[in-house]
Amino acid sequence: MKAIKISRLLVTMLVLGFVFMSCKDDDDNTTTVEQPQMEQTIAEKAIGTENLSSLVAALQAADLVDPFTKSGNYTVFAPTNEAFAQFLTDNNFASLSEVPKEVLANVLLYHVVNSRVMSSDLSAGYSPSMLPASEDNYVSLYFPEGNVTRINGYSNVTTADIEASNGVIHIVDKVLTPPTVVDHAVMNSSFSSLVAAVTKASLVDALNDGENLTVFAPVDAAFASLLSDLGLSSLDDLTAEDLTPILLYHVLGTSVPAASVAEGYVPTLSMANDNNLSLYIQLMDGNVMLNGQSNVVATDVFGTNGVIHVIDKVILPQTIADFAVSNPAFSQLVAALSQANLVDAFNGSDVYTVFAPVDAAFDALYSQLGISGATDLTAEDLTPILTAHAVNGNVLSSTLTSGSVPTLNSNKSLDIAVAESGVTIDGDINVVATDVQATNGVIHVIDKVIVP
Repeated sequence: MKAIKISRLLVTMLVLGFVFMSCKDDDDNTTTVEQPQMEQTIAEKAIGTENLSSLVAALQAADLVDPFTKSGNYTVFAPTNEAFAQFLTDNNFASLSEVPKEVLANVLLYHVVNSRVMSSDLSAGYSPSMLPASEDNYVSLYFPEGNVTRINGYSNVTTADIEASNGVIHIVDKVLTPPTVVDHAVMNSSFSSLVAAVTKASLVDALNDGENLTVFAPVDAAFASLLSDLGLSSLDDLTAEDLTPILLYHVLGTSVPAASVAEGYVPTLSMANDNNLSLYIQLMDGNVMLNGQSNVVATDVFGTNGVIHVIDKVILPQTIADFAVSNPAFSQLVAALSQANLVDAFNGSDVYTVFAPVDAAFDALYSQLGISGATDLTAEDLTPILTAHAVNGNVLSSTLTSGSVPTLNSNKSLDIAVAESGVTIDGDINVVATDVQATNGVIHVIDKVIVP
């Protein structure tokens, strides 16, 4: 035991002596091991980059430096000093101090993505920036197919992947201006026909100045198909007067993100009979179809004044007959009109108000008559029934009043009762939906067939 204690004491003395001599040597010829530096933040990286001094000044002027000094994961597309100089010139500002703070903040937020995206991870399509477009939605950045480092089709990444502790910087050679829905269409070559049509119809300013719009944007192939169907060789064969109602039929006056799209009829900006034409939206297995013929193939391209959803076919303003055909709830009505040779009557230019029974209403009638469907009836049987559902003129629900209304069946008038609880016809027929505006009149939906 005593020998072990002595050995331990000797070892301790040797170690202490070694440490003492090492300290003495350090005093004579000091060497230090540098501690690894903490990686700089995005803000620090920008401040330390000479050609980003205008960006730093802009962030300071907009009170946006602080977020980039803290933890997070951002991607910043950083315009050079030359890019900012060109931005000021293009917008008639002498200096950054002349740019309104809100405008500057919006521009800067449009250069930021709320995640770390290395250049190798950039992919073609649209990505949300940090500039709010509406509640829970942000103005989109566009990365073109085949050249994803040419953002929005005009701003090139010149230096990529400057990593920071809270994200990554990609230096770009043009300031990215927050786009309107029209700007988005211009930037994407897939919409060249749409842009040409909007330009020819002199609708660029109206769509640029509009607020909270929803645009269903047909791709070029959709316009090619339309021209083929019409027997035309190019858009030059259509006048501005031809194009305007078609183009405005693709625009809603409210911004509707994909998550808020609901089945039913919505008013467009296209007009007929002094009213906004309706568009039929159908949801099928998670897919969205317009007027039973055009599919939504991409969604939620947000601009500063609305949202774009991409469609694969140009949608045309609908007649009363068109609407009946496009909605499967009216299949029995269409069958009856066809059997009675009355489809063309509601496909022309004469204006009517039609009280349209749903399929269940016809099923109830046929069950009561002991028949299977319209084919068991003659045109002579069906014509007085169907014409009893139509009234001359474009009568909206807001102008319906209680009283007797003559129909196209000279032997039948409708007894209409308007109450707070709703509108009824002949005492027991309920109007269940109203104001489906077509080019040649309006449809109100009813739950029972009117029998003269």
